[in-house]
Amino acid sequence: MSETWRRKAYNIDALRGLARGQLPKPVFDFGDGGAEDERTLRRNEGAFDDYLLVPEPLGGAAARDLSIELFGTRLELPVIVGPTGLSGLFWPDGERATARATAAAGTAFCLSHGSTCTLEELAGTGAAPRWIQVFIYRDRDFTEELTERAAAADYDALVLTIDNQLLGNRERDVRNGFAIPPNFGAAEVAGMITKAPWLWRMRGEFRRMTFGNYVRPGEKSDLKSIAGRMSELLDPGMNWDDVAWLRKIWKKPLILKGILSPDEAEKALDHGVDAIVVSNHGGRQLDGAIASFDALPDIIARIDGRMPVLMDGGIRRGTDVLKALALGATACLLGRPQLWGVSVAGQAGVEHMLGIYRRELDIAMGLCGLTETADITPAILRHMGRLPENL
Repeated sequence: MSETWRRKAYNIDALRGLARGQLPKPVFDFGDGGAEDERTLRRNEGAFDDYLLVPEPLGGAAARDLSIELFGTRLELPVIVGPTGLSGLFWPDGERATARATAAAGTAFCLSHGSTCTLEELAGTGAAPRWIQVFIYRDRDFTEELTERAAAADYDALVLTIDNQLLGNRERDVRNGFAIPPNFGAAEVAGMITKAPWLWRMRGEFRRMTFGNYVRPGEKSDLKSIAGRMSELLDPGMNWDDVAWLRKIWKKPLILKGILSPDEAEKALDHGVDAIVVSNHGGRQLDGAIASFDALPDIIARIDGRMPVLMDGGIRRGTDVLKALALGATACLLGRPQLWGVSVAGQAGVEHMLGIYRRELDIAMGLCGLTETADITPAILRHMGRLPENL
């Protein structure tokens, strides 16, 4: 793909359009889709429209500092690349390409449990800060094993995802006949004629692609075998005792991802969790669940500054980041946008994606008269349902 993609990818939605053009429909929909009717997916994006910005441009923001501090580390952006499985399906070695791009942007990267590389291979890039996602598995020994491997590979934080204990009903995948590994029939292959660049890049990848962190000595390591084993490992019976157990064996920051209830947010604090991610898994799990941005204010009020509150879901503009920070979030995690970026141009595509957020947030802060992220407060927001009567 020529470098004209940079000009065409002028915002995140345009980048998504380029990714759609690059990828076979089943692959694009695997990353892009949500559960069932996708109401939560749509609401994640639409919730930001309910808040309007009230700029004070005479704040004198001639230069803006977009950085934040999290766990004692200065991040150059209040956006973090969150965990997305099988990035290597979108671009060869997609996880390591994304990690390198994230490190170049000066922010944190979270490796998915379902990465195509191993956590040790990702650590070998030197990308930092680096976090890793884990689940509570039926086999608690395997959870402990991944945690110990993460400690040995010097990961900076552990992200326990709690909303994936059952696989969501993702009907785009059902309609497309998408499976792990992809098993394309004659019709699907015929439809890929226009996807030649992706086919060329991925030649030979399916033969060696696997879930790197799940490969065990003496067991089948192909993608299909491991995918079946992974689904059997998920434990719907996990509970707060498991969080307490994990807190004891992991000594660095522990982040709980998938919180939508203020009560659970407070329990996380009571169990020694260091931060939470307000998240509905990008609308990929429970359709009809509250949007992350809608859930954020009550959670922020309950936590009352006692630990960092992050959020993900539907963040497509720098102004979305600004609104989330204004409501009290410390930073935002990006899911689908990283997949769109890596699909278009690998590491360069992810760097470009992060650059879009940097540019848009910088402009928005400047136009609002904000010099640094610490200046972002609820005072710059008005909720559509609570506007003054004379507006």
